[in-house]
Amino acid sequence: MSSMGLPATENLLETKEINERSFSSDGKAHHHIYKVGIPPKQNLFKEFKATIKEAFFADEPLRHFKDQTKLRKLVLGIEAIFPILSWCRTYNLKKFRGDIISGLTIASLCIPQDIGYAKLANLDPQYGLYSSFVPPLIYAIMGSSRDIAIGPVAVVSLLLGTLLSDEIDPTKHREEYRRLAFTATFFAGITQATLGICRLGFLIDFLSHAAIVGFMGGAAITIALQQLKGFLGIKTKKFTKKTDIVSVMKSVFNTAHHGGKKNNKYFWVPAIAPLISVVLSTFFVFITRADKHGVDIVGLIERGINPSSVDKIYFSGDYLSKGFKIGVVAGMVALTEAVAIGRTFATMKDYQLDGNKEMVALGAMNVVGSMTSCYVATGSFSRSAVNFMAGCQTAVSNIVMSIVVVLTLFFITPLFQYTPNAILAAIIISAVIGLIDFEAAILIWKIDKFDFIACMGAFFGVVFISVEIGLLIAVSISFAKILLQVTRPRTATLGKIPRTSVYRNTQQYPEATKIPGVLIVRVDSAIYFSNSNYVKERILRWLIDEEEQVKGDYQTKVQFLIVEMSPVTDIDTSGIHALEELYRSLQKKSIELILANPGPVVIDKLYTSNFANLIGEDKIFLTVADAVAYCSPKMAEDP
Repeated sequence: MSSMGLPATENLLETKEINERSFSSDGKAHHHIYKVGIPPKQNLFKEFKATIKEAFFADEPLRHFKDQTKLRKLVLGIEAIFPILSWCRTYNLKKFRGDIISGLTIASLCIPQDIGYAKLANLDPQYGLYSSFVPPLIYAIMGSSRDIAIGPVAVVSLLLGTLLSDEIDPTKHREEYRRLAFTATFFAGITQATLGICRLGFLIDFLSHAAIVGFMGGAAITIALQQLKGFLGIKTKKFTKKTDIVSVMKSVFNTAHHGGKKNNKYFWVPAIAPLISVVLSTFFVFITRADKHGVDIVGLIERGINPSSVDKIYFSGDYLSKGFKIGVVAGMVALTEAVAIGRTFATMKDYQLDGNKEMVALGAMNVVGSMTSCYVATGSFSRSAVNFMAGCQTAVSNIVMSIVVVLTLFFITPLFQYTPNAILAAIIISAVIGLIDFEAAILIWKIDKFDFIACMGAFFGVVFISVEIGLLIAVSISFAKILLQVTRPRTATLGKIPRTSVYRNTQQYPEATKIPGVLIVRVDSAIYFSNSNYVKERILRWLIDEEEQVKGDYQTKVQFLIVEMSPVTDIDTSGIHALEELYRSLQKKSIELILANPGPVVIDKLYTSNFANLIGEDKIFLTVADAVAYCSPKMAEDP
């Protein structure tokens, strides 16, 4: 058996001798027990540096810079910021063929979607197209994912439109509304880039997978319901701007009651694919002039490339803080969606994705986008899936898509004037239906009921209240779960597996037998100020339960409490204080406290705080088996 965490030869010599089997004068073998090694004292600065490195630089972003010339370091630094300079050296015609096919495919999907998504954000159609031109170009240069297709997405468009409409009426004050949208986009980009630069990407992990599933599903239903206005040809300005299901359905039924059937005959055009649907429906509306008979159409879309919007961003005044708040929320949601997509496809293609680089790239593209009349763009689930299936090889597919979009802006936008809003509504509905993941929800229910509560809380919050409330519920439940796990860690009583020296949870292994006179408890968490009191009280409750059972069965009274500490990764001052209180409580009951297998960080703090000396250094053992071996002869001596 090897000693755990022994850093030096003298420590090894100190502890090994008392651990080996020896023979006394009577010829009987005595089993001596290994003690837990104490790590050497670390330099405070080095310890702090190691902690910071592990927390923020776990992926070792600077490892490639070691032992390099200054020129090489400069080149590597530039490549780190612009990954395109790295992979473009191996780019070839075969890869380009895959990228151009996938780029044209996602362009055919994004053009009608962008027009519809802009309406979700309460912006003119051209702003959706603008957002699929500049941001994808920036991402292609700075992004590290090969598969993400960049552009406006339904959930972020709806969220942005809802939050912006709460501040400014998009119909009465269109110019101010657009300026606030650009301001929010600017701060969304700043938020994303800051998280990446400061390597704070782990913050988005606080929004759990279950909460995302629920939020996306609720948002999909909300978006689909909102599209009933366009799908059913409802032109009334009295249609609700609220996003909850009750308000939307009330508006639909009220309008249906007062409306006629005159528009219904124009909504028969089949939707084979988004672009074909748009082309065919636009053609039929144009030749029949259905727009003069009540069919709601897109209207004239401004022609030309993105105009500058630098002077439109609010850098002062009341709208500055409002734009900042909206931007932070929209930026975080967009970031969560993009990183989730990127990780998914990176896993499927077996390559590494640097989350912090992704955040910087997404942030940069939205900052530049805010200055070129774009609103918040991110990775799209539907387009990225199509991009992947079409055989994309690199981010060049985004460049191809951008070129098609800019050609559309220059030459084709006048043709979209007669596109019926019903077709765009149908395209959006078909795109968001895929966001409702029933299988994921069922799996979440089977795995973790608390996760399912988070999922349903986010879902019903979005569907019955609003998008922002649903998001707040999702984040709140995710935090509540973390707090519950931190403040109420799991503990378990251990028993000995028959014919082994292994001790395991008695609930998981019913055949595991308890040692008479010994209670073995395992703490499955670090012990901090947030849970130290609970851990102490829970161990004492285990002791009370054991004592009551012993009385009832007339078994040996508990004389030893062994705390198995291998899962305890760390302990703070409050944790030490809780152990001291536990020790004093046990003293009053004439029960000895014994510790088994504390890790290097924990054992160091136990000695530094003098707790090891308080309970006795001979009461700290390498394994539970060693601790039990220490207790057995003492119980035998007890009359």
